[in-house]
Amino acid sequence: MAEGVPTGLSPHDHAACRADGLSRVEAICEDRGLRLTKARRRTLEILLESHVALGAYEVLERLAAEGLGAQPPVVYRALNFLVDNGFAHKIEGRNGFVACVSPGAEHDPAFLICRACGRVGEATIATRELDRSADLSDFAVERTVVEAEGVCARCRKEP
Repeated sequence: MAEGVPTGLSPHDHAACRADGLSRVEAICEDRGLRLTKARRRTLEILLESHVALGAYEVLERLAAEGLGAQPPVVYRALNFLVDNGFAHKIEGRNGFVACVSPGAEHDPAFLICRACGRVGEATIATRELDRSADLSDFAVERTVVEAEGVCARCRKEP
């Protein structure tokens, strides 16, 4: 994949992308002593299946169909674990979740969301100007969320 091209929007070997994402999260959990339960693991696998933001109830339907829990707390606990540990991101504008393309790496992600197909590209952005403005205002930034909506190249090419 080309340097700086957001993962999720550019052509890539998605099978390798899924496998790499899962193996990296497994290794991080082992290193940090975190428990990747069956429901947490399957929730991550579901998020890794595509680069489309999925709502909690979409994930819950899949978990329930597979016998991994039919109650909302099951999926919300799994999603919270994944987000809290940097394995997934919440896409605020879609009220959905995507797997992180750089689990374990400290980064400020920005999301490019295709309004036509729903795919989400994750890019890392420089927040120097925001940090500078915050410093000048004596403001402590705790979290930055950048979401840009538009149309991806694939959807623009379709008739």
